[in-house]
Order: sequence, then C-alpha cells, then structure tokens
Amino acid sequence: MSEEPLKNREVIFEIYTVGNAVKVTAVDTQTMTEAIFQGPASTPEKLLQREALKKLEFVMRKKGLIQ
Repeated sequence: MSEEPLKNREVIFEIYTVGNAVKVTAVDTQTMTEAIFQGPASTPEKLLQREALKKLEFVMRKKGLIQ
C-alpha cells in the first residue's frame, strides 16, 4: 500500500464559504470522484485542503479505485 496514493493524480479543490463555515470539495479528475469536507471559516486553507484530500482518498479506497 502506497503512503501517498493520490500523489501523481490531478485533484481539483473548490472552496467556498457558507455562513461561518467553509465547504471544500476535492475532485479526482481521472475518476471524477468527489469528497466534501466542511470546517470553521477560521481554519487555514491548507488544512482544509489536506482534510478534503484525506477524505477523497478514503472514498476512493472504499470504491476500490485505489489501493
């Protein structure tokens, strides 16, 4: 099992604020799989992206798209 299964894949992040929360959508462009993560608006953007990426990895593993 690779430590960074999404390392060589293109992932698009969409970030937008909803009230006092931020919604981050991470999309794997190869499979068009997406994962959504929400957090407080005060959370640094890099942290939100990292958590969305971890959730995307989880979703893709669950679907059998990566190992």
